[in-house]
Amino acid sequence: MKLKISHTTTYSYDEPVRYGLQQVRLTPLTDHNQTVLNWAMSVSGGSEELQFQDEFNNTTMLVQAESGVSEISITVAGEVETHNSDGIYGKTYGVAPLWLFRQSTPRTTAGKGIRALAKHIKTPAGDLDELHALSAAILAKVPYGQSETNVKTTAEEALNAASGVCQDHAQIFISALRHAGIPARYISGYLRMDDRIDQDATHAWAEAHIDGLGWVSFDVSNGISADERYVRIAVGRDSREAAPMSGLRIGNSAENMSVSLQVQQ
Repeated sequence: MKLKISHTTTYSYDEPVRYGLQQVRLTPLTDHNQTVLNWAMSVSGGSEELQFQDEFNNTTMLVQAESGVSEISITVAGEVETHNSDGIYGKTYGVAPLWLFRQSTPRTTAGKGIRALAKHIKTPAGDLDELHALSAAILAKVPYGQSETNVKTTAEEALNAASGVCQDHAQIFISALRHAGIPARYISGYLRMDDRIDQDATHAWAEAHIDGLGWVSFDVSNGISADERYVRIAVGRDSREAAPMSGLRIGNSAENMSVSLQVQQ
């Protein structure tokens, strides 16, 4: 499936910014699941300072805001052809070892609620039926909805809030799997919705490592595994490490972020 993507993120400030730096992970890689046909990034109000591959092989760009600007806009656009419809990423490994994805992070540390969810997992090597049952149980306890969660909300906090978005669902799932001893990781990317072109934000899902299959995807929010409508952008142990954008700035100005995102066939 060929997907056309256009994604603009604009940061506006009520006072001029003395210094600002954004870490941008918005460049998909070509692999056995997807082929990047063309992709470009443009920046208004800042400049691209450095590009590198991080420890998870995510293409990462550092974008510096021009001194004194009150707005910076970052746009990525291009076409990606996807090839996978079964949700299995497979036995593809980078430099990060499997044991790293068994490690909890501050955002995925299991509390009492997640430890109870992890009891759905009886097979340490991973079992598809058990993992799908866990995914369904999470969605039942944490229905999709705009709640009080934010980009820094931990998995346990989201579970206690009983409402969350894709980031929260993915991190709860990952936290429960790690508590059960199964490697799990967080994926950020794009999803073409069947009923719309305009999207509110990028998407997120999880991957679990199952013996014999390798990495297998689980989109808890939609109750499915990733298919040809999904484009991978970044991988990490949690939402911080795979964040499409994160940054810092010097000054006390208030920040407002707006997103324009279209994903279409």
